[in-house]
Amino acid sequence: MTKKDKQIKQLLDIEVENRNKNDEISYDKPDPLMVARRYDDEFIILLCALFAYGNAKLIVKFLDSLDFSLLNQSEEIIEKELKNHYYRFQNSLDVINIFKTFRRMKQENSLENLFYEAYKKENSILEGIDALIQKIHNLSNYNSQGFTFLVSSPFKRDKVGLIKENGNAPYKRWNMYLRWMVRDDNLDLGLWKNIDKKDLILPLDTHTFKVSQKLGLLDRKNYDLKSALLITEKLKEFDNLDPIKYDFAIYRLGQEKII
Repeated sequence: MTKKDKQIKQLLDIEVENRNKNDEISYDKPDPLMVARRYDDEFIILLCALFAYGNAKLIVKFLDSLDFSLLNQSEEIIEKELKNHYYRFQNSLDVINIFKTFRRMKQENSLENLFYEAYKKENSILEGIDALIQKIHNLSNYNSQGFTFLVSSPFKRDKVGLIKENGNAPYKRWNMYLRWMVRDDNLDLGLWKNIDKKDLILPLDTHTFKVSQKLGLLDRKNYDLKSALLITEKLKEFDNLDPIKYDFAIYRLGQEKII
């Protein structure tokens, strides 16, 4: 490890230790994880992750307005209760249909089982994510721009069927969900036990992207899946068994304009 890398690692290790505290997430320092942490239901937590785009305060405000117990109610009740709910790119029909779809999925299988079946072949986080996205689309029987933005499209693949590193978005909200579900500390929930945290991928957003460039963790200008994978590989030099423990610290360094 170079002298510069050692300095970056030291800086990030201190940030991780300082921020791995319950009071790091609050209404004063909002984060969708604040709402997700109230539940131990993988479907509710995924809803919190999928709606986690835009201003953190507004995300938390919207999530606070949702009655997640509707996932256990009839589709008629879901339609009635959510008819006035919308968030940015999702109108009320989009919100209603994600709740209906998750209700159906809950009755069929667990998200962890669905993910694990695709992940286990090659310990591929990307294959696991893709399996869940495809399942949601197949079961929803619904299509709109807002719904597709919320859930994401399946990954683009090359001629032999492998997921492309170039040309795919970073799938930040999905990777953030996996960080929450797989890692276990004062911030993350650790509810999934079958996935190895060393396989996780950095949930790349604008903050982690810019901070990673400034710190020298990334010398690429494209905001895409390839960049997320490259930063993840770099972070493995700092902690091979838990590289994504650095995600929240890097995110806050950018959000709070420290770097």
